[in-house]
Amino acid sequence: MVRACVVVRVEVGARRREALLSVLLSGMAAAAPVLVPADALAEAAGTAAEVAPELVPADASPKPTAESLEEFTMYEDEVNKFQITIPQGWQVGAGEASGIKSVTAFYPEQAADSNVSVVITGIGPDFTSLKSFGDVDAFAENLVNGLDRSWQRPPGLAAKLIDSKASNGLYYVEYTLQNPGERRRHIVSAIGMAFNGWYNRLYTVTGQYIDDEESDKYRPQIEKVVKSFRLT
Repeated sequence: MVRACVVVRVEVGARRREALLSVLLSGMAAAAPVLVPADALAEAAGTAAEVAPELVPADASPKPTAESLEEFTMYEDEVNKFQITIPQGWQVGAGEASGIKSVTAFYPEQAADSNVSVVITGIGPDFTSLKSFGDVDAFAENLVNGLDRSWQRPPGLAAKLIDSKASNGLYYVEYTLQNPGERRRHIVSAIGMAFNGWYNRLYTVTGQYIDDEESDKYRPQIEKVVKSFRLT
C-alpha cells in the first residue's frame, strides 16, 4: 500500500513537470522560436513543437494614463486582464497559435533581438495556483533543465539559471540561453496564474536581449517592463 502511494505521487509529480514544460516551452516558442530547438520542445512536451505565431499590429495601442511614468506608458489589456508598463514608442504586436490563447509582444523598432512578450495558455483544473508546480526554486530548475541541451553530443542549447524569486503573487526567473556558435541571450521572466470564470490561465512574461554592448542598453527597460506586469 505504501509503495503504491509512492508510485502514484511520483507519477503525479512527473505529469505536473511535463505539463509545466509543455506550457512554458510553448510560450518560449512564441517568444524566441530561433533559440529553442524543435526537438527539445517535442521531447519536453511529448508533442510536436508549437509553431511560433506571426505577430500583427495590435488594435489597441498603449494609451497614456494618470499612472504613466516618465518615458513609459501603461498598456492595459481589458480582455485578458493584465497591465504592463512599456517604453513610449515601442511597437505592439498580437497573435495566436495552436495551444496558446493569446500572444502580445512589445519591442523597439531598432532592435529585433530585444523584446518582451506576454503569452497566455490554458491550463488543467488540477493546477489551482503556481504552488501546484512547486516552490519558485523548483519551478525555475525544472524550466531551465527542460531547456538545457548542453549535455548532448554534439552539445545543443545551453541554459543556465541565474536567479529565481517569488513576489507579488508571481514567480520571477532569470536565466541565459546560448546555441553553439551564437550570441548568448539573456532572459528575464515573470509567471502568474488567474481564473477567468471558465478555466485557469497561465501568463508567461518573457523579456529577452542579447548579452552584448549594443543590446545591453535595453536591459534596464526590459527588466522594468517585466517587473511592472500585473494581473487585473
